[in-house]
Amino acid sequence: MTAVADPWVALGDRTRRGILVRVLERPRSVTELADGLPISRPAVSQHLRVLKEARLVQVRRKGKEHIYAARADGLAELRSELEGFWTQALLTFKRLAEDGQHTDDTDNESDSRDRDTRPE
Repeated sequence: MTAVADPWVALGDRTRRGILVRVLERPRSVTELADGLPISRPAVSQHLRVLKEARLVQVRRKGKEHIYAARADGLAELRSELEGFWTQALLTFKRLAEDGQHTDDTDNESDSRDRDTRPE
């Protein structure tokens, strides 16, 4: 059994992201994917192997061709992780904004007291 690669690492490569975008449009063979790319078919196959190990694509045989398609479950896991990151970022932003607002209110009250007690 093949070890599952980290999908975020797999997507760190621009060429792999481009290949995944093309596979998301519709299932394609290695030959179709290699057309228009500045890399060889064996290089495309290597990128597809990484995407497959990361559970982002799946492959089926159609005669002598290997047809690659996006894996909905793998993409759903990525989306879930990304939503978790985004939710945490928003919560952190909210907390920082509220803490900053509290600090600003305290500073304003302090400034107001300072003005009231300063001799003129």
